[in-house]
Amino acid sequence: MGNTYHQIYIQAVFAVKYREARIDKAWKAELFAVIGNLINETGCKTIIVNGVEDHVHCFFGLKPSVSISDVMQNAKAKSSKWLNESGLLTTRFEWQRGFGAFSYSRSHIDAVYKYIQNQEAHHSKQTFKDEYIEILKKFEVEYDEKYIFQDLI
Repeated sequence: MGNTYHQIYIQAVFAVKYREARIDKAWKAELFAVIGNLINETGCKTIIVNGVEDHVHCFFGLKPSVSISDVMQNAKAKSSKWLNESGLLTTRFEWQRGFGAFSYSRSHIDAVYKYIQNQEAHHSKQTFKDEYIEILKKFEVEYDEKYIFQDLI
């Protein structure tokens, strides 16, 4: 086969260090655009990036020659650098270590897109921790709850 064909859709979720509410509504759209561009920079294709004050959801088409870890490392490192150099905050900004990554089929694109698009409404009813545990259970990911948000220790 002369070409590589792929269709891999990933939702990645990561939080602000200590789950602090540091993402301000005044500049969050700009931050999410930066994250989307950083994902695209890896050769992947951003579908949507959105979140609330303490965490971010990224939905993108994964290029098979790039690891999810490399995509997230690029997005998190460079977006925190951008934010720290932007003058938007008076104290240093950091993302939590790690991330969650979950794969979807093409038939789920619209539902995942809408879910991520509606994060504000969703989190008026559910905490990030409860949401994250729900996702882990839905995907049957084994976890130890004491280590999910380990950097609190």
